[in-house]
Amino acid sequence: MSINNLIWLFFCYSFLGWIMETAMAAVRFRHYIDRGVLFGPLCMIYGITGLIITTGLHDLEENWLFLFFGSAIYATVIEWAAGHLLERVSHTRWWDYSNRQWNLDGYICLSASLFWGLLGVLTVKWGNTCLLALYGLFPSWAARVVLWSLLAVLALDLFATLLTLAGIVHRLPPVEAVGNRLAMLTLRIGQWILSHTEHRIHKTYPHAKFIHGTREASHVFAQGCSFYKIFLLFFIGSFLGDLTETIFCRLKAGIWMSRSSVVWGPFSIVWGLALALATVLLYRYRARSSSFLFLAGTCLGGAYEYLCSVFTEAVFGTIFWDYSAIPFNLGGRINLLYCFFWGFAAVIWLQFLYPKISDWIEHIPIHLGTWLTWILILFMGCNIVVSSLALLRYDTRAIGAPASQAWERYMDLHYGDAKMELIYPDAISIR
Repeated sequence: MSINNLIWLFFCYSFLGWIMETAMAAVRFRHYIDRGVLFGPLCMIYGITGLIITTGLHDLEENWLFLFFGSAIYATVIEWAAGHLLERVSHTRWWDYSNRQWNLDGYICLSASLFWGLLGVLTVKWGNTCLLALYGLFPSWAARVVLWSLLAVLALDLFATLLTLAGIVHRLPPVEAVGNRLAMLTLRIGQWILSHTEHRIHKTYPHAKFIHGTREASHVFAQGCSFYKIFLLFFIGSFLGDLTETIFCRLKAGIWMSRSSVVWGPFSIVWGLALALATVLLYRYRARSSSFLFLAGTCLGGAYEYLCSVFTEAVFGTIFWDYSAIPFNLGGRINLLYCFFWGFAAVIWLQFLYPKISDWIEHIPIHLGTWLTWILILFMGCNIVVSSLALLRYDTRAIGAPASQAWERYMDLHYGDAKMELIYPDAISIR
């Protein structure tokens, strides 16, 4: 599916989601209520969820049961994350399921998850086909103009909404204090946009509060579930994941083989991201029972691994793992046994390993920890970029495409087939 098609589906599902939310609110409260976060008639949660389900679960179109459960899991996770993010920046709830049975934090509940699963089935089975057929009625030039115009308006709308939620409108200087006429005009326009955005949000969500002032500086490095701690956990998890898989392959197959995701060093990006995401999603539930963490880890881990398999295959044209020979597998992308491994890993991580590693990270001096984190971010960013280019060139070499650009010749020289086969011994090209 092309980028233009995906952008079109994003806007369609965002608009349809806004219509559904607004209509349900009108029925419930007996008057019109704009349920969107943005100024325009869009609910981005629906657009993002629609794209993830479309791209990640298209292989399950004929398997209704797994398509239903997969859609329910992805949509529920996105709804949970969006709810907590909006609560953090606006200090209020934008929706509340607390009065429903089987809810979690009031942001997700079983009945809503089942409804998202049904919508996911409708999306993959019929929705995408109908919407793309509608898109095909536009002339190609008109379609591009519409999409780029919508993206420009969305960017402005999103920017104004984020600034409003951050309380920027209350920190702008008075117009009279600006001497330059152009700057004065720009400031007036900015104040008008932000004030109207704030008025709209307050009208829909009267209890919303916007961030004013600055947060008190912490005297502990990477305290709580902060950005620095999450990245360091990603880095540590990448290394430990590669080490675990290498030892597992040695015990299972009797040979040593690379399980790295990147060309520089023993790092498994899939494991690193899994550890970071598990910490973000399950941090507030780390004191819950082992059975809760096991069930959450099993479902989230399986959904995550499936999505990683689809993404890497679509981007790099390569299959990095295949579980087709293992019983109870789903398209060779995941299997029940390894999903249980994710569940056990969640329990071990949150109840035993995380407290010790978190405490160790927080004992790092603030300045040293900050510099170290940014150095590792730069290293891993370059590592991922070089690895991606090496894999793309490895894929094009497999179909006999010559090196026509400088970066392709560099990859041929430093990351030829022999070296790539050593780093990625199980990679299978699908081109």
